[in-house]
This record gives sequence, structure tokens and C-alpha cells, in this order.
Amino acid sequence: MGKPLSLHHADAVRLDEVLAAGFAEYRRRRLPLWTDPTPAPVPAGIEPWPHDPGPPFEQWPGLAPEMPLASEGPTPEEAASSLLAGLIEAAQFGLDQCRLVLVPAHRSSDALALIGWSAEAPLPLLCALLRSWEDRFGAQVVALFGSELHVSVARPLVEAEHASLLALEHVLSTADNIVDDPPTPFPQYAMDLVGRTSWSFWWD
Repeated sequence: MGKPLSLHHADAVRLDEVLAAGFAEYRRRRLPLWTDPTPAPVPAGIEPWPHDPGPPFEQWPGLAPEMPLASEGPTPEEAASSLLAGLIEAAQFGLDQCRLVLVPAHRSSDALALIGWSAEAPLPLLCALLRSWEDRFGAQVVALFGSELHVSVARPLVEAEHASLLALEHVLSTADNIVDDPPTPFPQYAMDLVGRTSWSFWWD
């Protein structure tokens, strides 16, 4: 934890504008890789990375639509509790050694700014994204470990046609694990989001 970040910085983020600019730059850098199916060189004995055709968009397509509330689905609090229990039981990466932190935040999406999380993530953008995911998908920040972030999802994506929109939002969070670690073709990452009740991000 570091110096708290004023929530005014997250308030000032115009999410659609920032993501549109971010996608234009991301596409400019990645387009040569997406259009060249030649496998990237890898060390001997390592399987070649699968070709990634990238997102199927030439311009920022907008945010994924909100998932409606369902009377039979879990509440955001229930989804968060379930993910936390699973993380503790799996005890991956030392998460069983995490400690409970109470944060004076009105919503979990603001907690990262208020504790001054010091990962390489762009905090204002990430908090703005988390707020939007909280509103659209019932997402809740559940655990932090180093530069790793775990988020529960109470209303996961159900329409495959919207998967690429949400996957692109994940990519533009700048997290290093999205499609890059391990190498995952964008279409595969997108399809894996359908029905998924937890998301994980980390920054190197």
C-alpha cells in the first residue's frame, strides 16, 4: 500500500474516451503481430505460441452491455464470499497469507485508490473500469496480493456475441496477463469469459 489516491482522479476519467484512445494505440502496436501468422521464435523444446488474430474491431466498439439482475442469481456479496473462500482453500501464490483490510469506501471499486495500491496498474483508469464493471456485472474487488487483483462477478456474461467487447475492456486495463501471460489468442480469451464468475489481473 502507498499514498491514497483522491477519488477525484477516478471521477475525471471519461471511460469511453480513454478506452477509445487506448485501443487506437494498442491496435497500432499490435497490428503487425495480428496480421502476420508466422509463429514467434521460441526456445528449443517449447511449443510455438498460437497465432493471435487480435480483437475483431478496427475502432473502439464501446462497452459490453450490462447484465440484467436475476432473482435466482447470487448477490455481489455472495459472489465475493464464494470467490474468497475458493482463494483461501486453493492457497495459491500465498493468498492464504493475506489479511483482512477494512477500507472506508462506499463501493469496492474505490478501495484500490483509497489504500494507494502501488502496483503498475494505472489506478484512475482501473478504478473507473472497476466502477463500471460493478454497475454492469456486479463485480467486487475481493483480494490483492502483490500486483495481483482478484474480482468476483455476480452477473457474468451470458451472450457469446458480447464476449469480445468485454475481453477488450480487460485488455485495455493494461494488465499483463490478459492474452499475454500465458499467450492466449484474443478470441479464446473472450470466449472463456462467458459464464465466468471471477476475473484475475496482474501487472509485472
